[in-house]
Amino acid sequence: MKIPRCMSTQHPDNVVSPFFTNNAILGGEDEIEEAFYVFSHLGCDEQMWDYEGKEVDNFVVKKLLTKYESFFKERPIGKEFFITPRVPNPAIEREEAKILLETLESIPRSYDVARLFYKDDIPPIFEVILPMTTSADELNNIYYYYSDFVIGKQRKTIAKTGTTIGDWIGEFKPERINVIPLFENKESMLNAHEIVKKFLEDKDLPYQRVFLARSDPAMNYGIVSAVIFNKIALQRLHKVSLEIGKEIYPIIGVGSAPFRGNLRPQTVERVLEEYPSVYTFTIQSSFKYDNAPEEARKGIKRIKKSSPKSPQDIDEGKALEIAEKYSKEYQRWVVELAPIINEVAKYVPPRRKRKLHIGLFGYSRKLGKISLPRAIAFTAALYSIGLPPEILALNSLNREDLEFLKDVYIGFKSDLRDALKFSNMNGKFFPRELKEAIERCEIEIEPNEEHKELTSFIIKKLEENKAEEMERLILRAAHIRKFLG
Repeated sequence: MKIPRCMSTQHPDNVVSPFFTNNAILGGEDEIEEAFYVFSHLGCDEQMWDYEGKEVDNFVVKKLLTKYESFFKERPIGKEFFITPRVPNPAIEREEAKILLETLESIPRSYDVARLFYKDDIPPIFEVILPMTTSADELNNIYYYYSDFVIGKQRKTIAKTGTTIGDWIGEFKPERINVIPLFENKESMLNAHEIVKKFLEDKDLPYQRVFLARSDPAMNYGIVSAVIFNKIALQRLHKVSLEIGKEIYPIIGVGSAPFRGNLRPQTVERVLEEYPSVYTFTIQSSFKYDNAPEEARKGIKRIKKSSPKSPQDIDEGKALEIAEKYSKEYQRWVVELAPIINEVAKYVPPRRKRKLHIGLFGYSRKLGKISLPRAIAFTAALYSIGLPPEILALNSLNREDLEFLKDVYIGFKSDLRDALKFSNMNGKFFPRELKEAIERCEIEIEPNEEHKELTSFIIKKLEENKAEEMERLILRAAHIRKFLG
C-alpha cells in the first residue's frame, strides 16, 4: 500500500489566487480544479477533502474521473492518488454531526463510480480524518458505524417484500475504512500514543496513520510549546509502534508562516530535519500559490525523495517544564492582545468559502472563554501590526532554556529570524519586554522596510478608525511575506 508523502490541503493561508479561478475565495468547482492541479502539475499524491466548517462537493471522485478521464485512467485514484475527507467531530461540532454520516454514506457511491471507470476493485476513498480527537471511542464510533451501518445495512431485509437492501441496491464497498485521528490540543497530543494503541488493540489493520496539528497548538500554547508537544508525540508514537509491532505513519499539519510550521519550498530541508520521523507533510495553499509553480514542484519533489528516520530523542521532563511556563506566559500575552487581534482580524480577507469557527483557545476556562479567530487570521492580524506571534512569551525563556532548545527545537533561531524580518519594533503594539527578550536570543534581525512601513500605516488607520483601506494594506503586507497567515 502506498502511503502519501505530500497531502495538499484547503487551508486558506494564501495571498495569491490560483490561475484556474477568477475568484479570490475558492469553493465548489474551484476545489475540483485544485485537486487535479496538485496531482497533475505539482506532484502531490493526496488531497484532503475538508468537510469541517464549509460546504464541500460530495461528488469529487465522479467529477475528477469524468473531467480528466485520460489522466486518471493511467493513474488510479485510490492507488496512485488519494482523496481523504476530513469530517466534523460530533463530540465538538454538534451542529455539523450529520455531515459525518452523509460523508460516510458517500464512500460506497464513490467506490461504484471508480469500479465502473477502472473495471477493477480500487476504492478511491478508504480513509477519513477526525479532527480534535480526544479518545479511542471517537475513532471507534466512526470505524464501527461504517462497517455496521453503512456496509451492514446491505444485509437488512425490507419489510413485506423480503428483499435485502444489497439485492435491491447492490453491494456496498469498501467493507471497512481507516480512521486517521487528528490531535490538536496538548492533552490529546501527549496522549496520542495511548489513544492509538487502544484503538488498534482489537483490529487487524496493516498500518495506522496519525495526524498531529501544528497551527492550533501554536495558537493555543505558543510556537515553542507547539514544537515540543509535536516532538514528544512523535517520540511516543514511535515507541508504541515498536511495542505493538505495527507501522504508524505520522502526518504533520504545517503551513508557510513560521508560527504555523514554516514549510515553504525554500525551507523544505529545514522542516525535514525538524521532524525526521514524519511521513506525510501538508502542502497548504500558500505553499502552492504564493510561490512560482516550479518552486512548489521542486519542494514537493524533495519531500517525496526523502526518507523518514527515527524521531529525535529528547528529555521529555525538561521539555515539558519549559513548555508549561512558556504556555502560561504566551496565554497572558494573548489575553492582553485579544482586542487588537480581533479588531485587525475582521479585515483579513477570506480565501475559502467556510463558516466561522472558533479555535480551541475559545474553549479555555482558564482564560475566561476568550474568543479568537482561526489560526490563519490570528497570525495575519499580528503580522499586520508588526508583532509576529512567534515572539510572544520569549521573555519567559532564560539562558538555560535557550541552550536546551538548541537541540530540541532545531530551527528555533531560523524561525525567529524569518518572523522578525516582518516586525515593527517601533510600532505601538511592540512591547519593550519582548525587545529585551529578542536581544537575549542573540538573533540578527534584517527587517523588511517596506513591510515595516505598511504595518505603520495599518496601525495609523486603526487609530484613525479608517476601515476602508485596511484590507488592501493587509494584503499588500502579506504579498511581501508570501503568506497571509
